Amino acid sequence: MIGNEALKRLNGGFQFQNNPGLCGDGIASLRACTVYDNTQINPVKPFGSHSNDTTPIDISEPSGFKEHCNQSQCSNSSKFPQIAVLAAVTSVTVILAGTGILIFFRYRRHKQKIGNTSESSDWQLSTDLTLAKDFNRNGASPLVSLEYCHGWDPLGDYLNGTGFSREHLNSFRLNLEEVESATQCFSEVNLLGKGNFSSVYKGTLRDGTLVAIRSINVTSCKSEEAEFVKGLYLLTSLRHENIIRLRGFCCSRGRGECFLIYDFAPKGKLSKYLDQEEGSSNVLDWSTRVSIIIGIAKGIGYLHSSEVNKPAIVHRNLSVEKVLIDQQFNPLIADCGLHKLLADDIVFSVLKTSAAMGYLAPEYVTTGRFTERSDIFAFGVIILQILTGSLVLTSSMRLAAESATFENFIDRNLKGKFSESEAAKLGKMALVCTHEDPENRPTMEAVIEELTVAAPVMATFLFS
Repeated sequence: MIGNEALKRLNGGFQFQNNPGLCGDGIASLRACTVYDNTQINPVKPFGSHSNDTTPIDISEPSGFKEHCNQSQCSNSSKFPQIAVLAAVTSVTVILAGTGILIFFRYRRHKQKIGNTSESSDWQLSTDLTLAKDFNRNGASPLVSLEYCHGWDPLGDYLNGTGFSREHLNSFRLNLEEVESATQCFSEVNLLGKGNFSSVYKGTLRDGTLVAIRSINVTSCKSEEAEFVKGLYLLTSLRHENIIRLRGFCCSRGRGECFLIYDFAPKGKLSKYLDQEEGSSNVLDWSTRVSIIIGIAKGIGYLHSSEVNKPAIVHRNLSVEKVLIDQQFNPLIADCGLHKLLADDIVFSVLKTSAAMGYLAPEYVTTGRFTERSDIFAFGVIILQILTGSLVLTSSMRLAAESATFENFIDRNLKGKFSESEAAKLGKMALVCTHEDPENRPTMEAVIEELTVAAPVMATFLFS
């Protein structure tokens, strides 16, 4: 029933066709309300209220009905799926990026292991069938050969005017099978020592010859192929009775290593005979000490000399660890020219050990250069170590050598069995060689000349 004055003013504009039972007073288009209509009117109750004797009206929403939300609610509900999608996309992107980076580094590492570094000139290794046929004709086994990027051939007849023939280098090459056989596949039993950049194994060649095999990871070698091959040429050219002999080399692409095969020195390193307890069988007698000093001098003199196929070489890393002893107790200088094969950062890392042991000439700190006088300094340190029988030298030992106070200078394990004149001469020579000013150090040629007139026994060792 309608009686509102506002509706009356609508007159004909009031539409009620969808409610045919509607009645009202004062509206022409509606029927007049009766008493019956008035009895059907229900009073309006507050929403959700009910009396104690009636059942609440169920106003729950039907399934599937979605209430109209306000703006903030709609915003939150619409943002949630967007955030979820964004998080999923971000996660996938991160995973793909991480996978890509991992694959990239594994690829780089793999390339390094097979002989490549980040430069385009990095070296690779493969089998040269032509060379294998040549060696088979000469009775040698097939060899692993070097192959470089850009089609460069290091085994041409000559390399950049070095004067070394291809046949000369080939004559030193061994295949990986021979190296593995010699070391029993690099068994730990045959491991002689392991350093920061290489390992040394004892091996036996098929003809029964004992050898020492140094394994160098290709990432520690020079990346410039021309420089590396020149270094190999240099090592193969060294020939002297007091220089450890290089028998051959092998470069393995599969292992990512270069192997240098040397003669084996059965008596070990010179350092083995220092700091010995009284009565030890490793205590060297006086004549053996003198002969070792003479032999080292001759070996260094050879390195410093220049010959037709061998330029003058500075060792750079002389120490009692680099002097090996053969069966007759002759000294053999090891690692001659090795720095010609190694990357600069490896060479510098080796210097730390040399400096810590007192072999590094003081001028290197200011000049950063090695000269022949650098080797002379290290030689002087070695002389003092041999005479004192001690690896670690003290200032009191130097003072005793200067004053020829033998009881505080010469190894007590000798029990007085030594030549005082020779000891005095060698002590003075060691001090001169270790002079702080490199210009005041003698050349090795002068050292050898001095030793020839020092004593008859020394002259005998020099010209033997």
